[in-house]
Amino acid sequence: MTSRRNAKVAQAIRETVSTAILFHLRDPRVQHVTVTRVEVAGDLRTARIYVSVRGDERTESLSMHGLNSARGFLQSRIADRLKIRHTPVLRFILDDGIKRSVEAAEIISNMLNEADCDNPSPGEYPIEHQ
Repeated sequence: MTSRRNAKVAQAIRETVSTAILFHLRDPRVQHVTVTRVEVAGDLRTARIYVSVRGDERTESLSMHGLNSARGFLQSRIADRLKIRHTPVLRFILDDGIKRSVEAAEIISNMLNEADCDNPSPGEYPIEHQ
């Protein structure tokens, strides 16, 4: 029963934090941030929020610093939404899974383009009859 409750709390935290980042957070350091998933501890006292940041390493660093600075504001938004005894302490973790999947897609696309250049299509060269 507690795992279902944890999943519901995690979903509510994800929605609340995502909305707060998009519409209410005024920190200019936090840009191009997407909340990918949330993991809540069994006792609901801590929550790990996995975020993806689009951009270079400097943008990632600035965004993570901005999110850590806005932790109290985001926790107050969660406390307003969730009526539980203890508001979870937030911990932001950079999730580079999306960045890796984009890089892998680019590599595959480049390899397919190279393969198309190396192997001419059947209509390009006349067929020799023997």
